[in-house]
Amino acid sequence: MTFRRLRCWQMLWGLLLAAGLTGCGAPQGTSRSQEAAAPAPMAAKAESTLGTQWGEGRESAVQTVEATRLSPERPQAVSQLQYSDEASIRRALGSDGDRQLNVLLAEGDVEWAVEDGQGRPLPIFSTRGGRSYQLAGRNGERYELVYTNRSQRHYEIVATVDGLDVLTGQAGSVRNAGYLLRPGQTLRIDGFRKSRREVAAFRFAAKERAYAANAPAGDARNVGVIGSALFEVRVDEHTPDLPRRRAPEVEQGDPSAFPADGRQYAPPPQYRR
Repeated sequence: MTFRRLRCWQMLWGLLLAAGLTGCGAPQGTSRSQEAAAPAPMAAKAESTLGTQWGEGRESAVQTVEATRLSPERPQAVSQLQYSDEASIRRALGSDGDRQLNVLLAEGDVEWAVEDGQGRPLPIFSTRGGRSYQLAGRNGERYELVYTNRSQRHYEIVATVDGLDVLTGQAGSVRNAGYLLRPGQTLRIDGFRKSRREVAAFRFAAKERAYAANAPAGDARNVGVIGSALFEVRVDEHTPDLPRRRAPEVEQGDPSAFPADGRQYAPPPQYRR
């Protein structure tokens, strides 16, 4: 098996996706006409009324550790939360919605919650028996993505907000590097990473103010969804945590032979109005 090496980010302060159709044979002597089973109804979903804005700067330091994904092409879990205001979600789901405070990933190895600025979990609604989750947020509220590892495995968390990678601000992909979640630990991701020491806080906002709607790599069609992918990794515990190798900083406006280099983290938004 071929392994590829990845860089997993570690928070210093937190440590850092057939329905089978069963054929019913007609008994002899019965009519050939049969009734087809009605398709299962689509899960009700609220249209998103919120996006995530590039918020205030918050101190959040990271280091680099060397780790290897055990199954590079197959995440242990992929899940997403669609978010909107609670009233819209309740209108869409009616009496069919179940309220919960977290989502279980990788068969329960990892608990994923979204907490407000005071550390209170935001409600998550799902249809009974379904795996479609809708998160209730409030305009202007700050939030954090919280992952708790209940297992003895090391996991890498690749997270996206509104289709953008929270580390780089580029289009999300499971091939991107993520944050390291060690056994028994809790990881908090509280913003788009601006540098090794700072993030721009996640804040619910009107969709037109969303970072993804005002950044070159963003796509307004993805506003209103938060994603998580988990990979089990092997960490070289004999190698000390290494500082990230930084590309030379390039001042905006300066001529550069390699214009794509020099920015490793999420660039600030460019509001159109």
